[in-house]
Amino acid sequence: MRIRDAPAPCPDTWTSEASMNATADGASPTACLGETPHHRLEIRDMAQRCIHWFRKGLRLHDNPALMASLKDCAELYPVFILDPHIFDKTRVGINRWRFLLGSLKDLDSNLRLLNSRLFVVRGKPEDIFPQLFTKWKITKLTYEYDTEPYSVSRDQKVAALAKEHKVEVLYKVSHTLYDIDRIIEENNGKAPLTYNRMQALVKTLGQPKRPILAPTTEDMKGVKTPHSEDDENIYKIPTVGELGHDTSQLGEESFPGGEQEALRRLEENMEKTGWVCNFEKPQTSPNSLSPSTTVLSPYVAFGCLSARTFWWRLTEVYKGKKHSDPPVSLHGQLMWREFFYTTSVGIPNFNKMEGNPVCTQVDWDTNDTYLTAWREGRTGFPFIDAIMTQLRREGWIHHLARHAVACFLTRGDLWISWEEGQKVFEELLLDGDWALNAGNWQWLSASTFFHQYFRVYSPVAFGKKTDKNGEYIKKYLPALKKFPAEYIYEPWKAPGSVQKAAGCIVGKDYPHPIVKHEVISKKNIQRMKLAYKNRSANADESTTKKQGVKRKAPSVVDMLKKKAKK
Repeated sequence: MRIRDAPAPCPDTWTSEASMNATADGASPTACLGETPHHRLEIRDMAQRCIHWFRKGLRLHDNPALMASLKDCAELYPVFILDPHIFDKTRVGINRWRFLLGSLKDLDSNLRLLNSRLFVVRGKPEDIFPQLFTKWKITKLTYEYDTEPYSVSRDQKVAALAKEHKVEVLYKVSHTLYDIDRIIEENNGKAPLTYNRMQALVKTLGQPKRPILAPTTEDMKGVKTPHSEDDENIYKIPTVGELGHDTSQLGEESFPGGEQEALRRLEENMEKTGWVCNFEKPQTSPNSLSPSTTVLSPYVAFGCLSARTFWWRLTEVYKGKKHSDPPVSLHGQLMWREFFYTTSVGIPNFNKMEGNPVCTQVDWDTNDTYLTAWREGRTGFPFIDAIMTQLRREGWIHHLARHAVACFLTRGDLWISWEEGQKVFEELLLDGDWALNAGNWQWLSASTFFHQYFRVYSPVAFGKKTDKNGEYIKKYLPALKKFPAEYIYEPWKAPGSVQKAAGCIVGKDYPHPIVKHEVISKKNIQRMKLAYKNRSANADESTTKKQGVKRKAPSVVDMLKKKAKK
């Protein structure tokens, strides 16, 4: 249950163009509040002391909760909490930490331009907030709404504490394009299980709200952020090393965190008008030497870039031009994100197999040797190992590369539960997102949404389609760089003389294949077939007992344009 959705501080009608210009009559955005700047100052003489709690929305643009905090505000305390439940060193990889801390530094820098600053605190929110409420005599708390189960539970605890301290709580929806609960209400209280159904639902809701302006110095008139020299140390942003990580192995940062970098990359991509209009996700290369997609996903995941800003900027580019459409277009990618957020809210135990009512129950194997080899890029299949090496090194891999390694781990070859893969991606991906991570792993393991389990990605043939000579493999697995193209995807087939000439002996310098794909993939298809048979039988039995009527199987959609080769 939500705490409170107060009226927006200003109508959500500001476009991304408006953020670069004055309002039509020359007035400042403050005028949207129905008050003159002088009037606002009078109100603030008896105004509030507010904490704005940054969580995912690590930005100033399109941040309605932050704007709400400024209304009638005399003192503003922007806070970020390093919650050990979320930011656990054992579950968050070093690249992800670096991205987060870079985003916090950028946020702090932008706040300082408004004569404010960011206060970073370590601990559990339920322990931290009572101290801050008392110390700063807080009267109002604002934040961006978060749909994750832990976040909902956490926010309820904080709201109860706020009530005890007579602190008003306000939240705003801005991490997603739409209010997710509203979408589910439109679907009679149920999560849509297909992309087509999702499209039909949002069509009834109309276009997403337009993004709003970032606060300006004019908005901050009369608002102070009191802090002392001691606060610089007490509430400082830690370094990766101070958090206990070994930074000696850190490589070049390909994707620096932060709002400024997010907006720069957005504009850099949007300038490629033809590419944007013709973009179709399945047609991009999973193994190009430089990314063949926008790589804006980490910035959207952390909220450095507003999804609504992205959506409407795309709309500007598309206007009057022929362009691709969902599900494969860039608008379509944002709608996929919305789809998985919606299903994550509407489906119980969404990130688990057991207790998940729409997930096929599969008797996965437990094999730590296989799992470790996959995670560390030592499966003996160069295409798979190169992808996992890139993931560990850079924190990002292409969407279709994720398809390949996820299928390989689960139903394709190793028969390991998708929950294990989900954990690895959560740790290593810069754009690790609870809802999208769980949804995509269910999809690729053919457990939910996508049910054509007989379509298996080949760990050899799939990569060859877009990188015949294996340049991607040579980049991430230098031990194989001297192998001729004929053998680089299957080095175990190379004669001993070729291996010797390449300076890489299979079984010594690079592992033998962990499984025989052509054999195990056929066996696993039969295992999936049995799981589906059991699913159908259990569904019929359950429905008969409850209703006496056979339940129709939930519809699914195969939106992928290309079929993976067996």
